[in-house]
Amino acid sequence: MTKNPPPSQLPPLHISNRRVLIVGNYCHDVLIQNGSIMAETLGGAASFISNVLDSSSVSFDLVSKVGHDFRYEASHAPIVVPEKVTTVFEAYFDLGIDGIGHADRVLKRVSACDPILPSDLPDSTRFDFGMAVGVGGEILPETLEKMVEICDVVAVDIQALIRVFDPVDGSVKLVNLKESGFYHVLDRIGFLKASSDEALLMDVEEMKRLCCVVVTNGEKGCRIYDKDEETLIPPFTAKQVDPTGAGDSFLGGLVAGLVEGLGVPDAALLGNLFGSITVEHIGQPKFDLMMIQRVKDEVQRRKKQCNLPSTHNSEQDHDEFHARLTPARFPCYSSTDSPLQPELIVNGHSCDPVMISACEYKC
Repeated sequence: MTKNPPPSQLPPLHISNRRVLIVGNYCHDVLIQNGSIMAETLGGAASFISNVLDSSSVSFDLVSKVGHDFRYEASHAPIVVPEKVTTVFEAYFDLGIDGIGHADRVLKRVSACDPILPSDLPDSTRFDFGMAVGVGGEILPETLEKMVEICDVVAVDIQALIRVFDPVDGSVKLVNLKESGFYHVLDRIGFLKASSDEALLMDVEEMKRLCCVVVTNGEKGCRIYDKDEETLIPPFTAKQVDPTGAGDSFLGGLVAGLVEGLGVPDAALLGNLFGSITVEHIGQPKFDLMMIQRVKDEVQRRKKQCNLPSTHNSEQDHDEFHARLTPARFPCYSSTDSPLQPELIVNGHSCDPVMISACEYKC
């Protein structure tokens, strides 16, 4: 079977024809503090990623399974399994760790819908980008194998591979990547995304020779490891309300940038931007239309800049792209203004930030 090309060798596709396949289940997320339910929202990596791609006008197909009790209207309909319930995650928050207001989060999977099978994936369509983004164990090794067969480049979130669940209380635990049952497929994917904590469960030096590895690290931005190159991508300042979905939105922004034809570092910068917006919300972020348009304008400007003669300094150009995206990130302010305290959003509705005290965060 054909190995996916590395990022430096992505096929020269016509941008408007690029298609994306997202594979991962929708979930019900329940946020709990001090024994009380503070919010219930639509969750699952697929929901956050589809939100970013929809806002970015990126065309995609989505394969997701839910149970008969699924309670949300999704822009891309899932497969309903009548005899099953929807995957549910409970997130327990403990505030004020070490007196600095950082929110620690303990995740438990309290129910799980059916896994996504190879037969659930489209048969008659080929995709330019595939995204394996399970959160509750719904991605099977054979499903990932089918994805690399029908997609030119596959981006995988490591949480889809290394999460296991306590049989008693559903607590999320992580296993080493080599023990996950997926390792034999990884030399055929294009990208592997992991948080800095998840990256401890793999050998980055080994993995970067198989695919492009992207490690997100919250307030420190992210790092790209590709063969012998390592690139630090700077963050965007944000006020953290809830970290849920930040990594998913990052991956959505990364792929949106790749679809638009950006290089990997610039696409990862776009991922940092969308991740930074997501942490300011509980549930799905509602992206400001003016912000989205300004980001699109800056992406087009960056693409034109990349087509100029190579006398330009690529590192300086990347820094300039970051500088121009920063005021776009806060469309109501000039680049010299400070952003206001973000509005707390639960399922698209404004509410008081009573659940989690905001703390400085950079994605």
